[in-house]
Amino acid sequence: MALKHLQLSLQFGDIPYAARHRAALPRHFVARCIRHALVDDAEITVRIVNAEEGQALNSSYRKKDYATNVLTFDYAQEPVVMADLVLCAPVVAKEAKEQGKTLQAHYAHLLVHGALHAQGWDHETSTQDAEEMEAYEIDILAGLGFKNPY
Repeated sequence: MALKHLQLSLQFGDIPYAARHRAALPRHFVARCIRHALVDDAEITVRIVNAEEGQALNSSYRKKDYATNVLTFDYAQEPVVMADLVLCAPVVAKEAKEQGKTLQAHYAHLLVHGALHAQGWDHETSTQDAEEMEAYEIDILAGLGFKNPY
């Protein structure tokens, strides 16, 4: 299967332990994770943020007053996927530690997860949709060399 074209913008906000997160997210790694999840060409911005920015965005757009691991803002799904993925560095680091994963492995999962959301996948619509999305994530991550994230 040929991988789809990806125009990627990778941004880092003012995050704690920035060097650690930058080391876990080299541009080629981010692009590889997302490209493996794409069924169409895409233009995606990935922004790594601190807890304050993550909470403000989650509160403003989802009416949930806390920082979450990944937010997906999808603008178009055809003919080119256009989206922003916002990952909250402190939340991702905390979850990776709690789940016994490397920071890079957890970022890989969330990049794939966010890219699938950008293409219309939704795990909150039904149990069946959640199971299908999880199974697809597991397959994609296995292809990237990562263990089942669940």
